[in-house]
Amino acid sequence: MPGGSLAGKTAIVTGSSKGIGYSIAEALARADANVVINARNGSEVQRAAERLDALGTGHVAAVPGDMRSYDDVRRMIEAAQDLGGLDILVNNAGVGGFAPIDQLSLEQWDNIIGTNLTGVFYACREAVPRMRQRGGGWIINIGSLAGKNPFAGGAAYNASKFGLLGFSEAMMLDVREHGIRVCCVMPGSVNTYFNDKDPSPENAWMIQPGDIARIVMDLLAFPENALPSRIEVRPTRPGRR
Repeated sequence: MPGGSLAGKTAIVTGSSKGIGYSIAEALARADANVVINARNGSEVQRAAERLDALGTGHVAAVPGDMRSYDDVRRMIEAAQDLGGLDILVNNAGVGGFAPIDQLSLEQWDNIIGTNLTGVFYACREAVPRMRQRGGGWIINIGSLAGKNPFAGGAAYNASKFGLLGFSEAMMLDVREHGIRVCCVMPGSVNTYFNDKDPSPENAWMIQPGDIARIVMDLLAFPENALPSRIEVRPTRPGRR
C-alpha cells in the first residue's frame, strides 16, 4: 500500500469520535481514503463524520455501535464493503477501569474485556475473509504498554491488553501468507480522553494522539516485504512525579 494518497482505499477506525481514533481517522481522510468511523455515542460519531468528510476526496461514513455487539460490528464491516471493500482496519476502541480484584465488579470486567479484546476479535473475524478476497490489507490494533507491564489495580485492563497482544501476534502468523499485515501499536501515556479524563496542556509531555496517527500512516506506507508486528511507544521525557 503506497504512501501519500490512499484514494480508492477504505478504512475502518473504531472508537474514532475523539482522541486517538479521531486523529487516525483524520489522517486517513486527509490522505483521501474512504473512512468508516465508529463509537457508542451516535451524535458524537455523526458530528465527527461531518468534520472529517470535508478533509479529503474520500467518503466518511458514521456507523455508531458497541464493539461488544457482534451485530453492531458486522454492520460496521458491511459499511466498509459498501464503500468498495475493506483495506485497513484500525481497532482503537478501548475502555479503562481500575480497582483491586475484590472490588472489581462483574460489569466492569465484562465491559473492559468485551470492548478491549472480544470486540477486536469480532472485527477481525469479519474483516479477514474480506481482506483475503481483496488480496491483502492492514489490521492495526491499538494496544498499550499495559499489555506487558502489570500494575496494581489493573487486573481487568492488563488482562485485556496482554490478551490483545497475544491475539494480535497469533493472528499475524495466521494471515500474513494472505498478504494481510497485522501490527499491535502499544503506547504509554497519551494525552487523551481515556478513562473519562480530558486532554490537558499540563500533559504536553505525554504522547499526543497525532503521534499515534503518524505511526499508523507510516505503517501503511511501509515496504510490502517487511512487517513491523509490534511497536512500543513512550513519551520522550516523562513528566515529573
